[in-house]
Amino acid sequence: MKSILLKKRILTTAVFLLGITANAQGQWDNVGSNATVSAAGASWLNLLTTGAGNYYLSYYDTSVTKGSVQQFDGQSWSYVGGSPGVTTTTALYGCMAMDNSGSIYYSNQAGAGGMEIRKFSAGAWSMLPNAATAQINYQALAVSSSGDVFAHHSLSNGTVKRYKNGAWEQVGNTGFAGGSTYVKMVVGTDDFIYVAQIVSGLKVYKISVNANSTDTWTLVGGVNVSTAYSSDNSFIDLALDSNNIPYVSYVSATGDGRKLNVKKFDGTNWVQVGAANFSDSVVNNTSIALSSNGTVYTAASIWDSSNPNHAKNQVYALNPGATAWNKLGGTVISDGASTFNELAVDTNNKVVLAYVDNGVKVKRFDTALLSVKDVKKLNIEIYPNPVTDYIYVKGQGKILSAEVYNTAGQIIKPNFDSEKVDLSGLKTGSYVLKLKLNEGSEYTQKILKK
Repeated sequence: MKSILLKKRILTTAVFLLGITANAQGQWDNVGSNATVSAAGASWLNLLTTGAGNYYLSYYDTSVTKGSVQQFDGQSWSYVGGSPGVTTTTALYGCMAMDNSGSIYYSNQAGAGGMEIRKFSAGAWSMLPNAATAQINYQALAVSSSGDVFAHHSLSNGTVKRYKNGAWEQVGNTGFAGGSTYVKMVVGTDDFIYVAQIVSGLKVYKISVNANSTDTWTLVGGVNVSTAYSSDNSFIDLALDSNNIPYVSYVSATGDGRKLNVKKFDGTNWVQVGAANFSDSVVNNTSIALSSNGTVYTAASIWDSSNPNHAKNQVYALNPGATAWNKLGGTVISDGASTFNELAVDTNNKVVLAYVDNGVKVKRFDTALLSVKDVKKLNIEIYPNPVTDYIYVKGQGKILSAEVYNTAGQIIKPNFDSEKVDLSGLKTGSYVLKLKLNEGSEYTQKILKK
């Protein structure tokens, strides 16, 4: 998810600011030539982006009553394997993951047959042994950097298994969370598995990728992330940043208005990311994605019959250090009722959203184009980047305040005057600089300290 400005006095490239205005305005464009990607209705979406700029999409495909997987190659969508319907039966609760070699894994509920898992490699689909042999509902897939596949299913109140040497083996104790509603799972670069689910509140657990069946899962932070709503397809989502800090999106409990929330674990506690309960209305179908420039994105559908945009979806963006969430694009995205929102950020920092609205829609928001337009309009330059000592502002605005955030999210207060910020005391590495200017704008930019 990622890039950096490299030349002095260059107006932004892909990693500048999202939201100069109160609502980040811009254009959501269709990915591909057709507004609808699927042949008919769909559910249980999964969206992946790759380093090559391609996208993968899996879903339950009502046109064939099976699970289908498609790939976007930068120009058009096509079925992975050449045709729709990679499963032999219905494919509810499906999940998708990818390993470092580009092989795709797709899991699905196979009725009484349990949890089927398929692998697409060398141009063909092949079956792995079933990860569960009795009926399961909520499930999750993830792949470690070493290529081990991990499957989470709902049997025994939640079980994670690892596929190794042609067989499935148990990872940690079963039933560690007491259930698996809305389960999500990711594997970090720290070689820990992170699992989130709602069971008497939102919980996140972790364990080593090398754990065996006698090891115990650890509740991250030792407490629930929050109370959370778990009906009406509210869903949750889980993502890790580049430092393996977990972020979760969820719908708050009824007493808190059933609104959208994001929290992260700061190493000690679960802390609110931006304002709490920030959506305008009750929401469901949440998703989250993180960009390399420190921006957090989250999506949800409005679930309030008194709201004129009832059932339509929105994407929010939060720049590092900010508290106010901005609607990316300024308004709703779908034309009709949207479900199964899936959010990702590609390697060019384009925000990609897949959802079901009378078929699968995939749209993309180019944050780079938005940034260039708004910065040019105000005739402001911020340079140099990478920086050795000072970073300068040239244009209409004068600096009123300056803050720097390290990769752990900790705030650093640098010295500054109206035209420059002193960064000479920072250690070499990546930071996020937030500036407020006297003409009312705010700028958030990833910087590299030499």
